[in-house]
Amino acid sequence: MKKIINQPEEILNQMLEGLTYAYDGLIERVEGTDVIVRKDRQEGKVGLVSGGGSGHEPSHAGFVGKGMLSAAVCGEVFTSPTPDQVFEGIKAADTGAGVLLIIKNYSGDVMNFEMAKEMAEMEDITVETIIVDDDIAVEDSTYTAGRRGVAGTVLVHKILGAYADQGKTLQEVKEMADKLVPNIKTIGVALTGATVPAVGKPGFVLEDDEIEFGVGIHGEPGYRKEKLQPSKELALELVEKLKAEFKWAKGESYGILVNGLGSTPLMEELVFMNDVKELVEKEGLVIEFKKVGDLMTSLDMVGLSLTMIKLEEEWKAQLEYPVTTVAW
Repeated sequence: MKKIINQPEEILNQMLEGLTYAYDGLIERVEGTDVIVRKDRQEGKVGLVSGGGSGHEPSHAGFVGKGMLSAAVCGEVFTSPTPDQVFEGIKAADTGAGVLLIIKNYSGDVMNFEMAKEMAEMEDITVETIIVDDDIAVEDSTYTAGRRGVAGTVLVHKILGAYADQGKTLQEVKEMADKLVPNIKTIGVALTGATVPAVGKPGFVLEDDEIEFGVGIHGEPGYRKEKLQPSKELALELVEKLKAEFKWAKGESYGILVNGLGSTPLMEELVFMNDVKELVEKEGLVIEFKKVGDLMTSLDMVGLSLTMIKLEEEWKAQLEYPVTTVAW
């Protein structure tokens, strides 16, 4: 294992210290916690809190700031943050208008965020939740009952963050979240596994000429292994899976996010985006939002995911809403 680290058990603390030092004009760490909070919190606006295990950088702390998250709660690598830590995130995000928790659908995250919600309500903080389950690869997997939450979560941060910044009430933001999440779907492909520093070896091994469709962001099993294929073939596989889920029609409006999983060169992500472009044009879709980059990674995994969102007109405006964060 080759990693630029010190002691594996110190990675989370040292990463958060480095993050807040590098971007001290935007964010800060809540003392004694693993919570990253925006510096310019505005009174009377809904707070948005997300988080989960570390290893998915820049998610989630990279999206803390004006127009997106109020706070991010960072667990150990691929490990859910504790209820106490999430509670600290809720308290840091609350400015009097309540807090919405954006939770990826993993059993530990759901349980711990829900427990923190109960703790906050005992302190008279109003809290709502939304569970993101955008990964269409498999129905149940390691750590998950139902579909996993993956890169589509970042689009949820973006759209709901815009609504909160515009002064919507907690109930209005919650209603929009419930409407939004079913219209975001993701599927990925991996070329290699990810190496958790404390373990020292990849979570799974693929042969040099092998790929796996549908692998999760913690290395959970996908739905099929194949020999390595050109980007055009990978794009066709993923687009066809999304088409079957959305059952789209010619002329409908969509957005596209091509997300790198950690060690995929941007050059390759852009080649893949070009292949997706050709396919969606043949389908007659109207693409009104596009983004490429590493937003929800899996440590050093080589691979990418394709997220599509069926757009309503107001969601397009929220995706283009200006933000001030480390990573958007």
